Amino acid sequence: MTQVPLYPLLMNPALHVKVWGGRRLATLMGKPLPTAEPYGESWEVHDTATVANGPLAGKSLAELLKLYGHDLVGAKNDPAVGFPLLVKFLDATDWLSVQVHPNDAQAQQYDGEPRGKTEAWYVLAGEPGSKLVYGMQAGTSKEEMAAAIRENRLEPLLNYVEVQPGDALFVSPGTVHALGPGLVIYEIQQSSDLTYRLYDWGRLGLDGKPRAMHIDKGTAVSITEYAPTVLRGAGNRVLVECEYFRTTTRAFTGDAVEFPTNGAFHLLTVIEGALTVEAAGVSITVQHGQSAVIPAALITYTVSGTGKLLTSWQP
Repeated sequence: MTQVPLYPLLMNPALHVKVWGGRRLATLMGKPLPTAEPYGESWEVHDTATVANGPLAGKSLAELLKLYGHDLVGAKNDPAVGFPLLVKFLDATDWLSVQVHPNDAQAQQYDGEPRGKTEAWYVLAGEPGSKLVYGMQAGTSKEEMAAAIRENRLEPLLNYVEVQPGDALFVSPGTVHALGPGLVIYEIQQSSDLTYRLYDWGRLGLDGKPRAMHIDKGTAVSITEYAPTVLRGAGNRVLVECEYFRTTTRAFTGDAVEFPTNGAFHLLTVIEGALTVEAAGVSITVQHGQSAVIPAALITYTVSGTGKLLTSWQP
């Protein structure tokens, strides 16, 4: 069978119920939620997300990786290990568990996994005074941290920061973190679910049982010497840049702007208004709360319309 040439892919997300979730993925981000359960995550771009437009509609990114390989993800990635980045929206109506992630070497050492988890957050919505956990109180020792977790008194050792829409946070491996109530965020991360849970606020899971903690591995990889800083404010700017992804925010006011792909896939998420994306003779409209994938094989693409866009790609 002859392959269909690749084009801009509008995505259908994979939705996930979470004990700390709510309904704002529907009310703020326009996601149809299929049940009355608390939905906490919308995986916009992931192996499990499916194409919404054109002749490839209904196929997942995992299926497209098998069909198109490097034409989809670029020469630097191995298609056999899955789509390398994950974009998601999170709706936190309660505290998420306090977590930490390993880097690539630690993931291989402790779990035999190929990828650790580097991630970044961009705050889309928040109630006044909304805060999150971002690192430990500077100078906390790993021994103090482990003892506090076992004795259920970690909270005073955590570093809390208030955030508002437009703030960006780089969550490097080793950064202890947790989203707090009232926040809706965009997250870009390495495609890995490798998480060491440190503390869960005394809460039970959806199955009515306490969730497992990973004290030894979690404290081993945690950075406790300093607390990271928040990038404040909005505007057209680079939000974060690391070896795994670069994320920018940009406002559009009508005119078409052309972007090169430079042989990398680009992940587009509209967070205000609606934008038209065109490449390879195919035009799509990406509404507020929707995401699209520009395959690596496409040389350029244009964006026009009125709205605000988050773009992530591998540098």
